[in-house]
Amino acid sequence: MSTLPLGVSVVLRRSPEGTIIECACGFGEEDGAFHEQPVSALPQKWRAIIEAELDAVLDDGHCFSSATQPALVIAPLGHERALIATALSFETTEQGFRRAATEQSGEGITLADPSGRYVFVNPCFCDMMGFSREELLAMTIFDVLQPAEPTPLFSKVRDERRPGVRSAMLRRKDGSLFDAEIAGFPADVSGRPYIIGFARDITHRRAQEEDRLALEAKIQNAQKLESLAVLAGGIAHDFNNLLVGILGNAELCLTELVPEAPARQYVSDIEREAIRAAKLVQQMLAYSGKGRFNIERLDLTSVVTEMTHLLEVSVARNSIIKYDLTENLPKVMADAAQVRQVLINLVTNASEAIAGRSGIITIRTGAMECDQNYIKETYLDDDLSAGVYCYIEVSDTGCGIAPDIVTKIFDPFFTTKFTGRGLGLAATLGIIRGHRGALKVYSEVRKGSTIKALFPAVSGDSDAQVRAKAAATSSPCSGTVLVVDDDETVRTIARRLLERLGFQVLIANDGHEAIKAFEDAGGEVTCVLLDLTMPNMDGEACYRELKRIKKDIKVILMSGYNRQEMITRFVGKGLVGVLQKPFRMKQLAELLTKVSGADNK
Repeated sequence: MSTLPLGVSVVLRRSPEGTIIECACGFGEEDGAFHEQPVSALPQKWRAIIEAELDAVLDDGHCFSSATQPALVIAPLGHERALIATALSFETTEQGFRRAATEQSGEGITLADPSGRYVFVNPCFCDMMGFSREELLAMTIFDVLQPAEPTPLFSKVRDERRPGVRSAMLRRKDGSLFDAEIAGFPADVSGRPYIIGFARDITHRRAQEEDRLALEAKIQNAQKLESLAVLAGGIAHDFNNLLVGILGNAELCLTELVPEAPARQYVSDIEREAIRAAKLVQQMLAYSGKGRFNIERLDLTSVVTEMTHLLEVSVARNSIIKYDLTENLPKVMADAAQVRQVLINLVTNASEAIAGRSGIITIRTGAMECDQNYIKETYLDDDLSAGVYCYIEVSDTGCGIAPDIVTKIFDPFFTTKFTGRGLGLAATLGIIRGHRGALKVYSEVRKGSTIKALFPAVSGDSDAQVRAKAAATSSPCSGTVLVVDDDETVRTIARRLLERLGFQVLIANDGHEAIKAFEDAGGEVTCVLLDLTMPNMDGEACYRELKRIKKDIKVILMSGYNRQEMITRFVGKGLVGVLQKPFRMKQLAELLTKVSGADNK
């Protein structure tokens, strides 16, 4: 008798003879104790209720609702019956618990009629919406929904009598909107249909989810760019080796042909096209972030100023270029040619965005303090440090970029206009990557775009550059040259060019062969041309072993990758130079002359 069903506050047990055996929940307290009293001895007001209900109850303990009382249960208990009678007050213990739970709930709870008008709202929902209880009870669901119209969830619960959950935008009393998760359930109260609603503010959760998705997209984009960069770098490396053979043989052929030879024009055409191919390879390497960089201290404003005429003739006639340049900027360590390429690419992209209409292109330079939060919102935030960055910014009043494609504009050959677009912005991305910088993109459809290229500012000379200059002016190298490369074409053309220049040449196709040839030469080798990327023993391992055998041996690295990266990688290790592929006889001769200290060799 200790547990009562919902809505019940009075419990009586009586014997078959009609004597009350037990009374619970304060039944009859105001009239005295009724224990062991027959029902006929009860006060008239209680006896009338019980006898009337007993007449209507089935002997098998069936529960029912009558017009005057919410519930009555007669349950057989052996030779006894449990008479569970209704309370005259609805404020029962269990109802009180339910009301307290509803009032204290951390979620908004509502009850609405089929028209959507609220008939009950809990305090949490009032606080969430900014309305008082009285104000909400005079409103409908549609007064707080945005847009203010029936939703599929409302129709599902009201018409199909099925529960459902959905996200919705709700409007507070002050007019502000917020994301909410709403659950609806059908309910019947006294035979009438109602809708029970639960509302939860998910603004914070939605923001966290958006941040998570943005981070995932950024990671995926970084991984994609890195994969494409590795692919581009690998293709460029192999292609450079092929171009060494094409350019070298074409150059040697031209030296053998007399000026009036008919074949001379054909060979010159081969040389010219090979040079064009080499430039394309440099764009691929720029995209990979491993292009040829000749690093020096630069003032970005000076770079832009020097290019004003070139920029103005390179844009469409309907485009006007305006300049907003900051004087006395901090210096950056950068390759001037590559910075110019970045500027040309950005201005060309801005001109194309204006596309036949009159428009304005604005070029700005400046310096700014970038914290980690700002850097995280840029492209190429590969663990960049917070600090001062100098920038070149190009804005246009063109068509703008849709949000769903803004992350694709730096993909190789991506365009929304026409095919054959090339590697312009993709190469820009690679150049910035190679300079440990970042790109910031702002765009609004039909209003225009702004792309800001950021370069880390420096306050003094680069240690790597100073040491590299010292290494490049070290002691002479002449005599026998050892060429080490795993590509037969490179080895062959290098031998031919060196022999034409008057050197004796030894050949090795990997690091192990190079060490053996170097030791077998017995000190005759005075300079080594060493490829960095080789199987078995790579160039770096071979370099260390050569230096162990002979500390003062002159080593020149051959690579199609970033020259400054190679110099920095070997700072303080006695490297005398870097020969970038594809190289020509003149470049080879100049470098060997420089490291040997001779005027001609």
